[in-house]
Amino acid sequence: MQIAASTTPLPIQSVRASTPSSFQYGPVEPGRFQQAISTPEGPQVGDLNIWNLHNPRERFWAARTRQLQASHVSTYDRLWSCLPFLRPMVTIIRDSLADYGVDEFGGRCHDLLGTRCDPYVNTMLTGDSYDYHCHSNLTRAVLPYGLTEFDVHDVLNVFQVTGLDKDGRYFMEASPAKKGDYIEFFTEQPMLMALSTCPGGDLSTWGWGEGGCGEDGEAKTMLDCCRPLKVEVFRLEDESVLAGWKEPRVSAYKGSHGMTVPGGEARKQ
Repeated sequence: MQIAASTTPLPIQSVRASTPSSFQYGPVEPGRFQQAISTPEGPQVGDLNIWNLHNPRERFWAARTRQLQASHVSTYDRLWSCLPFLRPMVTIIRDSLADYGVDEFGGRCHDLLGTRCDPYVNTMLTGDSYDYHCHSNLTRAVLPYGLTEFDVHDVLNVFQVTGLDKDGRYFMEASPAKKGDYIEFFTEQPMLMALSTCPGGDLSTWGWGEGGCGEDGEAKTMLDCCRPLKVEVFRLEDESVLAGWKEPRVSAYKGSHGMTVPGGEARKQ
């Protein structure tokens, strides 16, 4: 979908979150721009969850998006919803890091390979209990909407560079984002979105355990690398550019997975 370059989005909502924390923003109706996530003070990784506003069983599906789009997403890629819905939730329309490409280590930006940090794996690996991992942040963010921890799902890691090494093992690098970088979405359906400003900050000093220090005795902690993220939601000034656009429909599959529903008890003659 192409949007006329002369069209000016009108701001309708602006939110800024300190780290490590989270916030939800919504409702966001389809057909609005969402100049969604930016780095107002420098590099910071964010973990994004998306649900259909009216039916939260429809939510972002990272694995299918990897298959249909790529392991790392950028301009014109779409984020897809889970079964049985399987339709676009948003389309990325602008990405200031679109030219990042592939770095010398094989890393790419805006990650779908990994997932959110969580207190369970942290406790398993370190014995520590820490309440502000991305999983916990997202859980707190959606409680006012009647959702729970069980509704939190795999994320889009915005501004995060990751890849697989020669042995197929996952790796992360420091975020390349600079002050004012952004990723912008076009909303394809009514949505609730939640974002965690990751306690790993820009991932330049990352490790399991809250406040973990860097390599070689570096005194700087992860929290020293945390910065705010900013979310702005926009409405188009000239909505005529959306002429002919329709909200994507759910999957047209009409089968019943090879099953038949039995009728009632047979009546004896």
